[in-house]
Amino acid sequence: MNQYEKRMQAILEEGKAKYGILAVKAEFEAEGTRVDELLRLLEIARRAGVKVAIKIGGCEAIRDLIECRLYGVDYIIAPMVETPYALSKYVAAKDKVYPREEQADVSFLFNVETYQTYEQLDALAKVAQEGRVGMVFGRVDFAGSMGHSRDFVNSDEMRGYVAKVGEAARDADVELVVGGAVSPDSIPFLAHVHERRLDRFETRKVIFDGAIANTPVAARAGMELAIEFELLWLKNKRDYYKTIAAEDEARIAMMEKRQQTTIKAAA
Repeated sequence: MNQYEKRMQAILEEGKAKYGILAVKAEFEAEGTRVDELLRLLEIARRAGVKVAIKIGGCEAIRDLIECRLYGVDYIIAPMVETPYALSKYVAAKDKVYPREEQADVSFLFNVETYQTYEQLDALAKVAQEGRVGMVFGRVDFAGSMGHSRDFVNSDEMRGYVAKVGEAARDADVELVVGGAVSPDSIPFLAHVHERRLDRFETRKVIFDGAIANTPVAARAGMELAIEFELLWLKNKRDYYKTIAAEDEARIAMMEKRQQTTIKAAA
C-alpha cells in the first residue's frame, strides 16, 4: 500500500472506532468504478475492518450482481427504480444470483431518487418488504427530478419527503439510508429523519451508522474524515493512471526514432 492508501486505512480505522463509519462505497453506475480501483478499495476496507457498498448499473444488472458476489460486497444498491415492476425485477435478479443462505450476509437496497418514485411509495414499500430490500433516499437526484438545485437538499420540504419515506421503511421493516450532498449542514436534517428510521447515511465514498447523527460533534468529525478520505482517493486514482499513461513513453520515443531512421534509410 502506498502512503495515500495507508492514510485512507487510518481514517477508516479512526472513523470506525469513534465516529460511526461502517463502510466505503463505489459505483458501477455514474462513477464507473473500474475493477483495479475496486480491488484497491476492497483491500483498504478489509484492512480497516469496514464493509463495502456498490451501486450497480440498474435494476437487472446481472453481471454487476455476479461481480458483487465474487468480490464479497456487503451492501448493493440499485439505481433509478421508479416503479414496483422495476423493483420486482431487481428482487428477481438478486434472488437469481445470490442463494438464499448468502443473502443473509448482504443488504440489498434500491434508490428512491425521483419524485416519480415517491409517488408510488406505498406500492414500492410492499414489494420491498416481500423482497427483503431496503431504500436509499438520494436527495440530490430527487431535488433535480423536481427542478430544484442542490440547495434544496436540506430544506424543510425535503425533510418532509425523507421523513415520509422513513415512515414507509419503518412500517415495512426495511432499511433506510440517506445520501446526496451529505455534509455537516445535514446533521440536524439526519437527526430528524432518525426519529422515524435511519439505518445509515452516506457521503460519496463513506457510509455512517445513522445513530451518529444524534451526536453532532462526532458526526461532524466523521464527515470531515470522509472529506479527507475522498480527496485522498481521488489523488490516489489520479496518480495511478498518470503512472499507467506514462509507463511506455520512453519506448514510444525509441520506436519513433527507429521509425524515422528506417524511413530516412529507405529514402
